[in-house]
Amino acid sequence: MRAVVFKEVGRVVVEDRPTPRIEDPRDAIVKVTAAGLYGSDLHWFHGYQKIPADFIPGHEIVGLVEAVGSSVSKFKVGQPVVASFSSQCSQCIYYEKGQTSRCPEYYLFGNRSTERDIDGGQAEYVRIPYADTTLTLAPKSIPKQLLVLMGDIFPTGYFCASRFLKRMKPEEAKKTVVAVVGCGPVGICAIASALTWSDTVYAIDMIPERLAEAEKIGAKPLLLSESPAETIRDATQGRGADLALEVVGGQEPFNLCIDLIRPFGIISSVGVQTSDLTFRGPTLHGKNVTIEWGRCPVYDKVSFLCDKKMKLEDVVKTYEIFDGRRAHKIILVP
Repeated sequence: MRAVVFKEVGRVVVEDRPTPRIEDPRDAIVKVTAAGLYGSDLHWFHGYQKIPADFIPGHEIVGLVEAVGSSVSKFKVGQPVVASFSSQCSQCIYYEKGQTSRCPEYYLFGNRSTERDIDGGQAEYVRIPYADTTLTLAPKSIPKQLLVLMGDIFPTGYFCASRFLKRMKPEEAKKTVVAVVGCGPVGICAIASALTWSDTVYAIDMIPERLAEAEKIGAKPLLLSESPAETIRDATQGRGADLALEVVGGQEPFNLCIDLIRPFGIISSVGVQTSDLTFRGPTLHGKNVTIEWGRCPVYDKVSFLCDKKMKLEDVVKTYEIFDGRRAHKIILVP
């Protein structure tokens, strides 16, 4: 099969690789019809995440069931499916609690940072462990380029916004001032989700085009270079945002969130962290900050996110476009 392969920092190629096969009775093989590029793919692409080469990336996967193991009961050959970005068993306490992203038997698609990572979906075929609790039957009425969003970015954006807002009474949530740091695909999904609860959502980014898209769906755009924390304080009688949503990862976005929020403010972070963070202890203590972060337990349709389709063979150009932020979401079509 044809597959995208990470060779070294800054270089991906298309190679012929063996077509995956059933290795466990709980496996399925999916013929990929669409696969997304995700912001965290750039972590290893640029060398921020040090991982071995020669793996197939891609953890946003849409396709058709090609084969199933003898223990798979929920899916049949030919059915359209979406895969969550990691697989999970159905036996552990985390599965029972809906915290599937921390299943001890998980497999993360499209990475090689741990022994639990396996080849991903930027290829013609992909093996799906624990198929019954990793795949979701896809509605035929939704285009595949939108279904790609459901493997990671839309659930992650929703998770970032909802884990505090949904706990509030409706009137409290409506009055909550939300600031979203980062307006890439996950940020846009977080903004769209936050706006279902809150009347006031600020969008912060350094790229005007992304802010323009955030404004289209109802957010108040703020350029990173134009003192967004000060602007929000001025609009809230000096307090600051009630809730900051961090979707980028890294020290600077985290520091910005601390500056954005009011005393007793909240930070919800889903940005992938690839290095240690330095905490500003006196500020966190002095503001009584509440923080929740971590990987979304993933189990319309913002169509402008999927604004570019490219062939699998054009992967080198694809990564250049995505890295240069000249597209919101790129869909690879084998």
